[in-house]
Amino acid sequence: MPSRVCYFVLAVAPLTLSTPGSAITIPTGTIIDLRLTTEVSSDKPSGTPVSAVVISPVEVNNTLVIGFKTQLDGVTADSNANQPAANGSEEKPATLRVNLTKIHDGGQSKAISCTLVGVDNARESVDQSGLITGIKASQTFSSLADSGVNKVTEKNAQLGQLLSGIKKSFAKEADPSIDYKPGIEFTIKLTQPLDWNPTSQKLPPPITPAAQLNALVAQEPFRTVALKPPSPSDLTNLMFIGTENQIKNAFKESGWFASDPLGRSSTMKTASAIIQNDGYDEAPMSVLTLNNKPPDMTFEKQNNTFASRHHIRLFLMPQQFAGKPVYVAAATHDIKIYFSKTSRSITHGIDPNIDNERSKVTNDVLFTGTVAGVSLVDRANIPKDISNATGDRLQTDDKVSVIEFK
Repeated sequence: MPSRVCYFVLAVAPLTLSTPGSAITIPTGTIIDLRLTTEVSSDKPSGTPVSAVVISPVEVNNTLVIGFKTQLDGVTADSNANQPAANGSEEKPATLRVNLTKIHDGGQSKAISCTLVGVDNARESVDQSGLITGIKASQTFSSLADSGVNKVTEKNAQLGQLLSGIKKSFAKEADPSIDYKPGIEFTIKLTQPLDWNPTSQKLPPPITPAAQLNALVAQEPFRTVALKPPSPSDLTNLMFIGTENQIKNAFKESGWFASDPLGRSSTMKTASAIIQNDGYDEAPMSVLTLNNKPPDMTFEKQNNTFASRHHIRLFLMPQQFAGKPVYVAAATHDIKIYFSKTSRSITHGIDPNIDNERSKVTNDVLFTGTVAGVSLVDRANIPKDISNATGDRLQTDDKVSVIEFK
């Protein structure tokens, strides 16, 4: 059985731990998700140190092998800054490699052979060799706008100057550098087997009493509703048992941002992010309701493009569990932007497999060490072959991940 990223809530039975000191071979091709703890940039020289930590533990044959926060170290390579076109030459985009060569968890340290296969929510591309290639500044909306202004200036200098001033006050020039701050997430793949002594981390147990939890899940609403136009939308796929502060602190610690409210200011920031081909950590979300109420909390995680983000809406329920507040949530992964004929506006398109986002959120919260218990609970009577309010298909096993805080 090949190894895979371990989402704890997907395990039918508790994961087992092998005998201390007995190494397990993690095979070539194993995927590992990481979070940067240092900055990497194409503007810095090759050989710059880089470090990251594991955010989705790895299991082999139902044995947890690599645990949360295991550290990987290495250096950058092929670091080249963007070279603008000049004298008829073609613009050369920035490039960068992240070469990780060491893995350690405090109790052991070994060499590791791997290659980068993707950067989460990034505007850059990654080829099969792991080379990151940046965007071309000449192809951004900002540069294209400059070209348009220049053409106007040739015909009407006064109008061209006016448009140039408006453009400069509205959006800055796009930065084509590859620049990933600490917190940016990426994926590597093993290119050689790794012998590793399994972690001794203890995993959160299932939430009890199970019968009471199942009954609670069964009575909660499972479908959000969009406002304009009114239409059934995202499915709920997570539940949190804990206080507002516990939830806010967990999301903040794992790199999520609270979203800005919809309004003129956030609309202008959104437009600037699109024009500059950049991210907007607190970008607003469209309003979805549950039980005719807007969300009580909203969080998101971006990188350097407005087109992609993880995001979640949380709704406080009237029920409690073990005397604790209960929040039901809908999480999806935005992977593109497009003009929606349904809402007649620019909107995000999502990854249809919403179970992946359920696992992403669950692992991010487990990473913080603040979870007392976690369960994956079946739900009945979930409609099949459904779409959200903007027409994106929703694929799911109908289960909800329930997280109880300590």
